[in-house]
Amino acid sequence: MTARILIVDDAEGSRRVLEAKLTAEYYQVTTAADGASALEIAAREPPDIILLDLIMPGLDGFQVCRLLKADENLRRIPVVLLTALDSREARLEGFEAGADEFLSKPIDDLVLFARLRSLARLKVMIDELGEHEEGSRRMGVTPMPSARLGASGGRILVVDDDRAEAQALAEDLSIEHRAVIETDPEKALVFARGPVDLVVINIASRSFDALRLVAGLRSGEHSRQAPILAVVDPDDRGRLLRALDLGVNDLLPKPCDPLELRVRVRALIRRKRYADYLRVSVAQSLELAVIDPLTGLNNRRYMMGQLDALFERLAPGIEPVALLMLDIDHFKHVNDTWGHVLGDEVLREVAVRLAASVRAIDLPCRYGGEEFVVVMPGTRLSDAARVAERIREEISGKVFVSGDQEIPVSVSVGVSASDGAEDRPESLLRRADEALYEAKSAGRNRVVIHTPRS
Repeated sequence: MTARILIVDDAEGSRRVLEAKLTAEYYQVTTAADGASALEIAAREPPDIILLDLIMPGLDGFQVCRLLKADENLRRIPVVLLTALDSREARLEGFEAGADEFLSKPIDDLVLFARLRSLARLKVMIDELGEHEEGSRRMGVTPMPSARLGASGGRILVVDDDRAEAQALAEDLSIEHRAVIETDPEKALVFARGPVDLVVINIASRSFDALRLVAGLRSGEHSRQAPILAVVDPDDRGRLLRALDLGVNDLLPKPCDPLELRVRVRALIRRKRYADYLRVSVAQSLELAVIDPLTGLNNRRYMMGQLDALFERLAPGIEPVALLMLDIDHFKHVNDTWGHVLGDEVLREVAVRLAASVRAIDLPCRYGGEEFVVVMPGTRLSDAARVAERIREEISGKVFVSGDQEIPVSVSVGVSASDGAEDRPESLLRRADEALYEAKSAGRNRVVIHTPRS
């Protein structure tokens, strides 16, 4: 998987060498000689990944990383810190600054390329979710408010055939999280089907194939989104690279530093919760785009899309499509007399009775205000008229009761059906609207069928 990469390093030789290596692997590369230039380039043409030298004049790598992560438009870009300082303190500060990875110079090319592939996959997923959320905003659908996406209180599964090592990891994690230990990979796969924020796997486990467990988690429907932290022997490059290729999100070298463990876990859980938030936000936005929030019926936008698709699929010249258009009689009087709160209750109750009176294949919708529409595939005009009369009786024949209030409600209904292969959804709606107008003009609380005029 290719990506657009920004290299930030004050040493020209290092920039050129790294640029040549990445270009040979078909990455699109941009370079910057200092932190300020990097921020300008990232703001102008956001890259997919940033490789950021730690020690630079002016803004150092820590400062640049913090500024990137504080920017709403740039915070999703993965940042890899590169440095000759392979100290525990530098790594911890880098992760606290928001870095996604920390690689020591001289850089192992195979590890770098495997890490870039993993980060590129992550960036694509986050970008797609972010684009869906932004699309919802443009459509006027406000996503759910984002709670504070903290990184504590996670549910972590530790998988290791060495129970003593697993227990030590679990104790370190229990300061901030809830850790469960599992030594059997099959049981671990079952456990991971539930709500898990992170899976920590000892890749060096001897009694089972930990790489096969990684593959199983990534192929499972309920576990493929769970982040995986692999505890690795840094000298076993083959398994380390294979783990990254299979989809491990992060690596923790042995012996495990408790502070680095907690920092990496915190970063992985925060990222996972952000991705979960985006998924839920997108799903909610999509639902809001097609569902009327008051009645729970589909809205006009969704109805029009389904009606268009129905005409394309069913060939109305051969298979009929009927449509009912309903209007609550004197609804303004309901609002004026009993108030808008009870008026909303009436709308909801009409929706319930309407949905209960039609078939599973029919599509009841709130058209707008006090108007409703029912789309009826494969239905002739005479059959649609009988259903319309049944709906009218169901709504008009039972008084609406709210507390000690009894509210008489009736509806007028216009009925139309498709008229030949050249008919269109707009014509079907127009004819039903005309029939509805006739029903209201004739005294309301009745069904009128639109019949073609000769």
